[in-house]
Amino acid sequence: MHPVLFHLGSLVLPSYGVLAALGVLAALLLVHRTAPLAGLDPSHGWNALVLALFSAMLASRALLIALNLGNLRQHPRWLLALALVHHPLLTGIGTLVGLLAILIYARWARLALLPLADALAAPIALALVFEQIGCLLAGSDYGIPAADHSLWGSITCTSPLAARWSGTPLGIPLVPVQLYAAIGAAIVALAGTLVLRRRRTGHALATALVSLGLVLYLTECLRDWEGRGVLSLPGAGAVLDAPQLVALLLIVAGLLLLGRKEVAHA
Repeated sequence: MHPVLFHLGSLVLPSYGVLAALGVLAALLLVHRTAPLAGLDPSHGWNALVLALFSAMLASRALLIALNLGNLRQHPRWLLALALVHHPLLTGIGTLVGLLAILIYARWARLALLPLADALAAPIALALVFEQIGCLLAGSDYGIPAADHSLWGSITCTSPLAARWSGTPLGIPLVPVQLYAAIGAAIVALAGTLVLRRRRTGHALATALVSLGLVLYLTECLRDWEGRGVLSLPGAGAVLDAPQLVALLLIVAGLLLLGRKEVAHA
């Protein structure tokens, strides 16, 4: 794992940040292809995607600053290191704000929401491919110990920076779940693009919701649940973590969307 691509004096270029930026670029390039397939001007897809991604980034950073305001007052230089922090809570809040930004843009531009969502589904999945590769390099969202799960392969982190920034265990073989999540997201991006060719409004979004939900649920089974909001029942122990609950909601939403007659005959 390589949390830092290189140092330039005191400037640190984090692997996660670079891969996330590449993911944004890849998503913007893909939306130029998916938007026309959804019957939209590519500029609308570009604008909505840029607005959503930057709104999500600003919201997650603002939350992180708010949660660490006391420490930042004592150590202002730590503000530069916040860009290196990656946490499921930040991802969740950023995602919600990004979705809200898309809704606001669609209303402002007087666009039908489903075609816009269809156009954005595959590009967002493609951005997740790069994001998960960035997680792999950074050591964040790491997997469970691979000792009893040799079928899934293993990767061992030795970077002290990964332990400091993400709490990654050092010297222990871990399941490379980030890689599997990236592969799953790539399949979702491809499927979402192909489904768009059928010209059925809502199908690309529904396909992405169901398939991303499945990828998220299954890969969470291979992630370490520390700090991921574990849900448990009395006497049953841990049942789900928060991302898995979100995954189930995505699957249900996608199935309901696929079942709408209006979608099938649009």
